[in-house]
Amino acid sequence: MKLQRKNMLRASALGALVVSGALVLTACGSDDNTKTGDGATKAAAPAGDIKCDGAKGKLLASGSSAQKNAVDLWVKNYMAACSGVEVNYKSSSSGEGIVAFNQGTVGFAGSDSALKPEQVEESKKICTGGQGIDLPMVGGPIALGFNIAGVDKLNLDAPTIANIFNDKIKKWDDEAIKKLNPGVTLPSTAIQHFHRSEDSGTTENLGKYLKATAGDAWPYEAAKKWPAPGGLGASGSSGVATQVKQVDGAIGYFELSYASAQNIKTVDLNTGAAAPVKATGENASKAIAAAKIAGTGSDLALKLDYTTKAEGAYPIVLVTYEVVCDKGNKAETLPTVKSFLNYTASDAGQKILLENGYAPIPAEINAKVREVINSLS
Repeated sequence: MKLQRKNMLRASALGALVVSGALVLTACGSDDNTKTGDGATKAAAPAGDIKCDGAKGKLLASGSSAQKNAVDLWVKNYMAACSGVEVNYKSSSSGEGIVAFNQGTVGFAGSDSALKPEQVEESKKICTGGQGIDLPMVGGPIALGFNIAGVDKLNLDAPTIANIFNDKIKKWDDEAIKKLNPGVTLPSTAIQHFHRSEDSGTTENLGKYLKATAGDAWPYEAAKKWPAPGGLGASGSSGVATQVKQVDGAIGYFELSYASAQNIKTVDLNTGAAAPVKATGENASKAIAAAKIAGTGSDLALKLDYTTKAEGAYPIVLVTYEVVCDKGNKAETLPTVKSFLNYTASDAGQKILLENGYAPIPAEINAKVREVINSLS
């Protein structure tokens, strides 16, 4: 009876962490199923894929909202396998995650852009004898979601996207858009473009793409803060997606899973390939596969090619990094950090990404990620 009451209290405390429904907590190594919010049964990760390895207590993390839907699934499976462990990921923004990490309030942070030199320097105050490093863990397309009454399919290229978000193209029947969409009846509806209101790695990655491909149409340097005039801000990827869903004539950017969750139509991208490219996890993987490791030592920051014209490669992509200390991690959370990240980087953890609109990290890079995780101290 005491055990039943304990489990009930624990499930209640963890309920806020699991958006998909009730969580069944089991002993480490269990292969029990869990119930999703709609009552369907969803199998938990196989026991062999999650090694609890001394994990215990509570692990706090925060940052990127782009990876939220993936992290929710990872946390659900991990806590179901590792009894006595609570992982709490606060989905906010990459900027807020890095601040929390460098203040020492979280075990790791999620960021959609790699640490800047000044952030690495600041991290040395928290990472005793070490510094913050970037571990690429989640890839995915930045989808351009649109809501135009009567329009189900929309092709755009980089200069046109830039001019829309730069407040230069103001109506959906503009000649530049019509030229890219022959045979499509476009209304004269006013364009309402939405962007992130807070510092965001998603914003920075979209900016990198536009800076590399849109020419003079996008004169701004890539940054986490939205740089262009006009438009309306919304908080988080979920906030932008909600606005696009509700407003006729709207367009906004967010990670693909937010479009899938709300049945929002997404733009096909004219990259110069033979056909416009859809925003899918598979197509994002084709673009990420060409990435090179730009970091040094244990840092695995990547350099992406936003200008690719490879067939089927969707180049508006982001990679979310889990930011950790290479040395000097807190002793009380280090085993849980290593255990949890080893699961997210495992074959099973990466498979979850492709099944939910994300893009797995290429195998060659992911092998190095696992090596670094095991070396954390």
